[in-house]
Amino acid sequence: MSTARAKRTPPPSGLIIVDKPAEWTSHDVVAKLRGIAGTRKVGHAGTLDPMATGVLVVGVEKATRLLGHLALTEKGYDATIRLGQTTNTDDAEGEITASVPAGQVTEEDIRKGVATLTGPIMQIPPQVSAIKVNGERAYKRARAGEEVELKARQVTVSSFEITAVRRHGEFGDLVDVDASVSCSSGTYIRALARDLGADLGVGGHLTALRRTRVGPYDLSVAHTLEHLAAECVILPMADAVAAAFPRRDVTAEEAATVAHGGRLPALGAGSGPIGVFAPDGTLVALMEERGQVARSLAVFVP
Repeated sequence: MSTARAKRTPPPSGLIIVDKPAEWTSHDVVAKLRGIAGTRKVGHAGTLDPMATGVLVVGVEKATRLLGHLALTEKGYDATIRLGQTTNTDDAEGEITASVPAGQVTEEDIRKGVATLTGPIMQIPPQVSAIKVNGERAYKRARAGEEVELKARQVTVSSFEITAVRRHGEFGDLVDVDASVSCSSGTYIRALARDLGADLGVGGHLTALRRTRVGPYDLSVAHTLEHLAAECVILPMADAVAAAFPRRDVTAEEAATVAHGGRLPALGAGSGPIGVFAPDGTLVALMEERGQVARSLAVFVP
């Protein structure tokens, strides 16, 4: 008699919105969800540092093909920035490299500093980051003691709101700034903390970070790993695309054209992915308009 284990039915394609716990890497979460969902086809849309908690968008099966596009959407964070101390990682995971009393820094000073870091800005990523320098991750070179030269990149901080200012330490020399930030993909909140402290002349680093939103997905639809272990909640791909991207409904003939890799006339929907849906509501593809035509970025029907 054969003792071969019956092949497990793969889960439906879709997104899992996770409320990532502290001390877990994004890879740890993916590995856990592979076991929960019963498939190797699992990936995430943008990493969260181990220290951070909050929204991590995970794709299962065919939805892994959405992740690169979802990673480019705007994100929201709640953060705590400590003024008066600098670390070698720009967050609380690193070693303190300098301390400067920040007791003289006023709330008005802080608000002025935040204002200069709002809007389109040029930002140098942290030394300890996943950006590749000559083919190697910056954090590996930095941890080996090498001074890594990273180029400034333009990012957009659409909102940087202070929610509280708290002073502590024996002489009130440390100032904690709670803030809510909305920003473009590629923005480092650690770098905002570093630059705010540098602008104020006292140094700064990030002590807490919670991602509250990735595109349309926020904490209200996120689930803990414990919840997901008991009930693996997967947002269907069609619903996920409809929530995240503009929608284009096509005829059956147009759907067949797209399914076979064909193009459609552009409708002037602008830049960025467009979800294309057949008359019965089936998700056909993600398309992108360029000039007078719309071409497929990813096709999801056979």
